[in-house]
This record gives sequence, C-alpha cells and structure tokens, in this order.
Amino acid sequence: MSVDSKSTIHKVDPGPRWHVLAVLSLLMGFAAISTDLYLPAMPAMAESLNAEAGKIELTISGYLIGFSIGQLFWGPISDRYGRRISVAIGLILFIIGSAGCALSETFMAIVGWRMVQALGACASVALARAMVRDLYQGNRAAQMLSTLITVMAIMPLIGPFVGGQIVALSSWRAVFWVLVGVGLFTMAALYTIPETLAPENRNHEPLARAFRGYPRLLKNRKLIGYLGAGGFLYVGMFAYVAGSPFVYITYYHFPAQLFGLLFGLGIIGIMLSNVSNIRLVDRFGYDRVLLAGTGSAMLTSLLVWWVASTHFGGLWGMVASLFLFISNTGFIVANSITGALADFPNRNGAVSSLTGATQYGAGVIGSALVGLWADGTPAPMGLVIALCGVGGLVSMGFVFWPDTTKAKQACPCES
Repeated sequence: MSVDSKSTIHKVDPGPRWHVLAVLSLLMGFAAISTDLYLPAMPAMAESLNAEAGKIELTISGYLIGFSIGQLFWGPISDRYGRRISVAIGLILFIIGSAGCALSETFMAIVGWRMVQALGACASVALARAMVRDLYQGNRAAQMLSTLITVMAIMPLIGPFVGGQIVALSSWRAVFWVLVGVGLFTMAALYTIPETLAPENRNHEPLARAFRGYPRLLKNRKLIGYLGAGGFLYVGMFAYVAGSPFVYITYYHFPAQLFGLLFGLGIIGIMLSNVSNIRLVDRFGYDRVLLAGTGSAMLTSLLVWWVASTHFGGLWGMVASLFLFISNTGFIVANSITGALADFPNRNGAVSSLTGATQYGAGVIGSALVGLWADGTPAPMGLVIALCGVGGLVSMGFVFWPDTTKAKQACPCES
C-alpha cells in the first residue's frame, strides 16, 4: 500500500512498515492488555481478598484515574524530549506497578499499584497515537489509526480467554506476573523502531508553559466536540468492561474460564467496524463517519438499557445488544482522535494526551458508576451505557456547529 507525499511527513525513515505498525499496535494495546487480561480474575480476587464486587471494580477505576492523569504529563514531555524515551520510562513504571499488584494483600493496595501501572501504560497508548500523527495526516491518519486499532484488537480478543486459563491453572496473581513479562518484551520491541519526532520538530518551550496550555486548547469548541464524542463512548465502554464479568459470570452463571469467548464477540465487532471505517473514511471523510457512528451508538445504547431492564432474551439478549453497541467503537475512536489532532500540528503529543485523558477519565466515571450503583442485576450497566450514547451524539453538535474561534487561536504554541 503506497503512501502519497501529501499524507506523509518525511521526517523519519520508519523502516519496514509492517514492523513499525506491529510495535505501534502493541503500544496502543496496553490499555487493553492491562485490563482485559485480568477481567476473568475479578471474582476470584474478590473472594481471595474478602472484598465485595463493587469494591473490586474500583481497581478498574483506580487504573483509569492514573491512566487519564498520566497522559497529561507524557504529551508535553514527549513533544520536547521525543517519543521513544518517554515511552521507555512509562514502561518501567508499568512493570513496577504490575509487580506491586501481584504482591498485594488487600484490594486497596491493588488499587494503588494499578494507578502506578496505569501511569506507565498511558505513555504507550497516548504516544503511539502521536507517533502515527507524526507520520500521517488527515484521512490517511484516520485510516492508519483504524488499521492499528484493528490489529491491536487481537489483544482484548484473546486477553480475557488467556486470563481465564491463567486463573484456572494458577491464581489471579499470576495474571499480573504475566503483565510484568509483557512490559519487558515491549521494552525490547520499542528499541527496534526509530524515533518518529525529529529534533527540529520538537517543542522547546518550558514544560510549565506547555502544561498551562491545556486550558487554552479547551477554548476550541470543535475540539471539545471531538473529545466529547470519544469520551462518552469510553464511559459506556468501561461500564461494559467493569460490569460484564459480574453480569455474565455472577448474574447469568456463565463459566469464568469461558468468559473470554463472550467478551471476544465485542472485540470482533470492533475489528469489523474498524475495517469498514478504513473504507468509509476514504469515501465520506472522518467527520461524517463519526456523526453516523455516534448516532448508531445512541440507538444501540438505548437497546442495551431496555434489555438490561427487562431481561429480554436472557444472557444472549444481553450479549447481542452489547455487541451492537460496542461495534460502533470502530466508527468513533479513530475518527474522533484524528479530528482532535487535525488543527494542532505542532502540539500532537499534548492534544493526543488530552484526548486520551478525556477518554479514560470518562472511563473512570463509567466503571465507578457501575460499581456504586451495583444491585446484582445488569440494570446499572445498561443505564450508564444509555446515558453515554445520548451524550456522544449531543457532542457532535460542537463539531458541526463550532464557534468562530480558530484552532490557531487556541493553540498555546501560537501565543
């Protein structure tokens, strides 16, 4: 597949494209790796640590807090010092946090170490997006992000299944030792690809000024629309991530070791929609596809709420409705990220971090609400998902009817 000169910034030689894409996919998959792998272990963790289900779900919320806050720091740091060294430091934190989780004796200790783990993992995810934007622009960037998301979707597809087998053969602690190994492997893989941000393209302003620039970025109404579209989706996604183990395993009595099969259906939906997105963006542009995706997400989120409230179709009714909702991810995530980055070419790291912080910060809300509202039924999860579906479509109003503020006026680097 050729890349024309208008779609590529010729600042680095990325080497064999398949190899670079493979490493970037691995980096983008860290959020899924460090969450989906241990989902089947959550009931066992609750029993082992004598914690209620709602409390164990806070290990996801704690992770998301660290994941969202950490990205705000990694973006400006990488804009100044480069992507690769920033990711490497993050991987060291991830390894330390994973080991801490494996050695924890209380659920609150796990929550704390999950935050450390997340502070490291978020560097990989946020900066992988920025690395794509270093190399590609416009619709081509959206297509490449969809390609990466499709490839890295293999991780959450097999993660819960592998995690279930690890728990069955060993214990929940072994899951976190596996994550230590994943971190070490990724560290080695990182240094087989070149730096994507050339020294002459780096932002040399003081870091304190770069951090102060975030509020000015948020003056751009169109950027707020893109952040909202992706953020509300993540509220629903992490409501699903936090709630589905207990809905499927505890409420519907589905075997924990087979949980990955049901969870994997949603991942297949994400992969299919990302493949479709690559073609649709080329024909209609990322904004129109994003609008259609948020509209579809709203309709299917209301379906999830209805099924969760009425228990229509039992387990398989729940699985089918969640599949339809989750499948919209491929039409929303890559396109909302591309739109957010489009107007800030000199602040890719900062905007990518702001985008990720918004998405995963929203995920904190989704997972926390499911835990706080837990009543032993699927209804709380369904309600959270429905609310996020409506919010995502409303956010698109800011994209298609923005104010007259120019992107460059909101960009700190222009001041």
